[in-house]
This record gives sequence, C-alpha cells and structure tokens, in this order.
Amino acid sequence: MSAWRFSRYFLGSAPSVTEARRFITSLLRDWSAVDAAELIVSELATNAIRHTASGRFGSRFLVSVQAHPDHLWLGVLDEGGQSSPLVFRHSPDSEGGRGLLLVSSLSIDWGVWGDEHGRTVWATLSTGSQTASC
Repeated sequence: MSAWRFSRYFLGSAPSVTEARRFITSLLRDWSAVDAAELIVSELATNAIRHTASGRFGSRFLVSVQAHPDHLWLGVLDEGGQSSPLVFRHSPDSEGGRGLLLVSSLSIDWGVWGDEHGRTVWATLSTGSQTASC
C-alpha cells in the first residue's frame, strides 16, 4: 500500500468535533487504529476550539491524516493562541485537562509545531503492517 494524505477544514464550533470524528472514521474504517485515531482527533479538535483562536466565531481548524503502511500521522492545525498545549496531570475528579495525557498514552509520539499565530498538534499511531486498502 502506498502512503496517502487527506485534510479537511472544519468550522471552529462544538458540532464540528463530531464532524471531524466522522471524517476520521470514514477514512480509517478498515484500519486497526481507527478507534484510537478517532479519540485523538476528538481531543485535539476540542482543544483547538476551547483554547485557541479557532473557537472564535467564523474561525476554523484543519484536520490532516497521513497514512503509511506501519503508522498514521494525525494533526490538527488551529488558528493560534497565547499559550502552548501542555499535558496536565489532574486529580481523577477534575473535569478537564486530561486530553493531551490521553493523546500521549494512545500514541507512539506527539508534539506541537508553530506559535501564537497557528499551531499543529500532532500524534503518530502505530498500525503494525496495515493491509487495508483505502
């Protein structure tokens, strides 16, 4: 299987997180990592609209997927903000702050590129030797 890439913009609103999840599951429905990919994109898209300029009226975020035979690369590009994403270790009773901890635990690697004008938060998932045709 050869590598491929798809990207799509979404409006910076809560309903768009559901749309982003559907985008991922439709692309990766035959992949073993589809559930982890859906959860990661959901967390990253939620963070984009909650913590960056992508959540302002009329703003947007971009979801990208790169598929390779042995791994997936997922990224969410936001419209920037004052602070950089961090992993917080909160108490089990806290309402938020666990998204990037979850992304970290599901992925083989993750990181952040960019600055206050726009950032891509990305994660890589291992798929072993994926044989699905997409």
